[in-house]
Amino acid sequence: MMENAKPLKRYPSLQPLSRDHHHGLLLCWKIRTGLSKGAAPERMKAYADWFFAEQLLPHFELEERYAFPLLGDKEHPMVKRALREHRRLKRLFAASDDLDKHLSLIEEELTAHIRYEERVLFTELQSVATPEQLSEIERLHHGQPFVEEWEDRFWE
Repeated sequence: MMENAKPLKRYPSLQPLSRDHHHGLLLCWKIRTGLSKGAAPERMKAYADWFFAEQLLPHFELEERYAFPLLGDKEHPMVKRALREHRRLKRLFAASDDLDKHLSLIEEELTAHIRYEERVLFTELQSVATPEQLSEIERLHHGQPFVEEWEDRFWE
């Protein structure tokens, strides 16, 4: 008999970063849906590029600058993995050839990366950081609500 997995309790100050992750998972869903519907890869890539510039890059920067250092230096195994995955995702988003392949890889690797950060890295971060340190991350997040003004809804 399998137990139901309990939802992770996220410290309130990390919830804005977790909301960013939710939007990243929605990007992955949109790419996956677009691929399954045979949407033109150029349409999906245009959206992915917009999302990357507007959402992912600022999110990566905040994590790298303020969240990851709370676990120690860049040699911490969890930080090394997250930074490696950030670099890989940046390369995938920068690719302009073989769009179907790269969009599929973005969808797979971004999903896995977000799951890792949510289930492993953020859980560890919550256990070692002080409430004051976590509140500082929330303050620096700038909590802008996600607004999607994208007319080409290739995923519908």
